[in-house]
Amino acid sequence: MQGNKSRDTEPERKLRSILFRSGLRYRVNTRPLEKLRRTADVVFPGARIAVFVDGCYWHGCPEHYRPARENQQFWRTKIDGNKARDTETDQLLAEGGWQSIRVWEHEEPHTAALRVIAAVRATRVRPQKNIPSGRTGHAPP
Repeated sequence: MQGNKSRDTEPERKLRSILFRSGLRYRVNTRPLEKLRRTADVVFPGARIAVFVDGCYWHGCPEHYRPARENQQFWRTKIDGNKARDTETDQLLAEGGWQSIRVWEHEEPHTAALRVIAAVRATRVRPQKNIPSGRTGHAPP
């Protein structure tokens, strides 16, 4: 298991590259909430969005997960624990005012990036334009 990378995986790097080229700036492998002892792969502190790129095997992808043939009970418990922790993380972040975005490693990077970009841009508050009130600055007759 030591050979499995926990950060800077190929899917993460591809996603980050697209996000960076689109003009977004973010933090990498950071705790969204200081009290939460879990890190997100990509964090947008201002927008309060945490992005997790989940591996199909380790997080039990419904499309690609295949149970281990050896030591099945151990691996089933391990994967179920990971899924429960993911759910708990999403819940704790939501309670803290954060949005979690989960991306599967098999997702097409551009499609996943579009989801993230849309979420980040939706949090930006655009200033309202000054709308003239119809007054010219003169006192009424």
